[in-house]
Amino acid sequence: MSTRHRISIVSPAAASDNNGNWQTASRWARFLGKQYRVQMAGNWPMPDQPEPGLLIALHARRSAAALAAFCARHPHKPSILVLTGTDLYRDIDTSPAARASLEHASALVVLQEAGLERLPPPLRAKARVIYQSAPALLPALSTKQRQFDACMIGHLRPEKDPQTFMRAAQLATHPRLRLLHIGGALDPAQAEAARSTEQATPRYRWLGPMTHAATRQRLKRCRAMVIASHMEGGANVIIEAVTSGVPVLASDIDGNRGMLGADYAGYFPAGDAAALARLLDRIAGDSEFDALLRRQCAARAPLFAPSAEQAALCDLVDNLLRASAP
Repeated sequence: MSTRHRISIVSPAAASDNNGNWQTASRWARFLGKQYRVQMAGNWPMPDQPEPGLLIALHARRSAAALAAFCARHPHKPSILVLTGTDLYRDIDTSPAARASLEHASALVVLQEAGLERLPPPLRAKARVIYQSAPALLPALSTKQRQFDACMIGHLRPEKDPQTFMRAAQLATHPRLRLLHIGGALDPAQAEAARSTEQATPRYRWLGPMTHAATRQRLKRCRAMVIASHMEGGANVIIEAVTSGVPVLASDIDGNRGMLGADYAGYFPAGDAAALARLLDRIAGDSEFDALLRRQCAARAPLFAPSAEQAALCDLVDNLLRASAP
């Protein structure tokens, strides 16, 4: 496909947000930039930019206006809607704008296999799964470390359920466990809860926001990663843990099952701090359980290879552009 084709990527998140939507948009721009001319912005139209041949919009509700405007101006040009999390597991049930986005887009992308089941059956034919990816990093630790560090990564907001991680820190008992929380607090109450937990529980440390590169380096030195979310579209942090050889303890929700598989042994009921604490104690003290989770994560790792994500994305874009060519 000719490099004359332009692609616009609309993301509701900016680089300063340092969240999953931004990481996806940035990575896709890199992948597609090898073959196309890629423009990124928070909305569409993009002032002073040439008209694209294809639009990629992240998030059904937050990018609804941009997607609707593009489809109205260019009814014969293709568009892709990427359902990234809260839109898939909440907004398409409650927001007319999000539901309209499903109809407007030429193609729908979900980020893990369970996401297909959330779509209305008539729309599944134009949907596909594209797993996100991360470069593999070698673990930078020895199993003889004095501390057994388990981290949770993500800004402190309700969907991520940071309180369950904090409560689990107070309930866990293994003497080597240390729970590290990486992410900014998006409201003062969350910050106060983190500080209070630090004071009450020496094993818990809130490290605050970190750059993406620094977060990955900290993650690969950990012995486990916790994701306690109530809803996820396909969490980047799971991919980054798996591709760093770090086993995951995950809330038992569709978005996490779609990433780790139905038979994964490291799930706990969402919001159940006591169950998470038991898993933390178990992985810190049971080498066979730790090895099982590592094997299961390693089996999923090929799904999250950058080459696989890039091939799936470029195949989708190429086919849509070819189909729309006069």
